[in-house]
Amino acid sequence: MLQKTLEISILYDFYSEMLTEKQRDIVDLYYNQDLSLGEIAEGFNISRQAVYDMVKRTEKLLYQYEEKLGFMKLLKNKNKKIVEILDKVIDLESNLNSGSSLDKSQKEINVIKCELNNFLNN
Repeated sequence: MLQKTLEISILYDFYSEMLTEKQRDIVDLYYNQDLSLGEIAEGFNISRQAVYDMVKRTEKLLYQYEEKLGFMKLLKNKNKKIVEILDKVIDLESNLNSGSSLDKSQKEINVIKCELNNFLNN
């Protein structure tokens, strides 16, 4: 459940402006503010079932937006690439500290620069 809550919160951050105000409010209260269905229903003067239905419909919408636009997938891919580049920098630092040759280090620096350039331009 925690994974789904986190996923919906991220999708909400990306796509909330595409939702109606009521959808935004209910999903925010349920997922981000951790209010119960009953608490939300009381605040909106609607049934608990209506809140549940709104949450489920809005979840489905958020997943559809992600399927079509892919912002969360793009973020995950970018974060993965950053970690890969950071690992190469750490390896380079380790090699330099262990007395690796300057030619080898320069080649590694060029690879990292190329990857950063590709990362920034894609």
